[in-house]
Amino acid sequence: MGEGLHLCSICVHLWLSLGSLNPQLQNSQLIVSHFTTIKTQIKDVEALRSAVNELGLQLLANTEARGYISNKTKGDYVIRLKGPYDVALNQQPDGTFGLTTDWWDGHVEKEVGSNFGRLLQLYGVHKATVEAKKKGYSVLRRHQPNGSIKLILATL
Repeated sequence: MGEGLHLCSICVHLWLSLGSLNPQLQNSQLIVSHFTTIKTQIKDVEALRSAVNELGLQLLANTEARGYISNKTKGDYVIRLKGPYDVALNQQPDGTFGLTTDWWDGHVEKEVGSNFGRLLQLYGVHKATVEAKKKGYSVLRRHQPNGSIKLILATL
């Protein structure tokens, strides 16, 4: 590759296998977006906010998520991470939110888990807790040795 052309090994592999990744030229350097979006069942922003807060992070409205080098992507909501990258959430036509992030170098995984695992787990816990309380149950949370979270519901 030519002088001033900087691509990570993942980009080169994807570029060769897909043909193109919508590259951009910035300051005479070829920049390839690393952002990936996954579909989720997230619909309740307040349950998401509670999960994000439990992780010690912030949920911001209508801003940009940071990615590799100076790549950014707009989000209806953005989870501001402590590291160099963020997670953007954009509402899909079915009312759910897609999660978009740059997985490069493990920064996001450290904070929200592999494939958003910790974030989605806590979202589920908070959503189930809210729904159970609406129906008059008290909720007790038990962390299991395997990393799962057991919710115990009891009538008041």
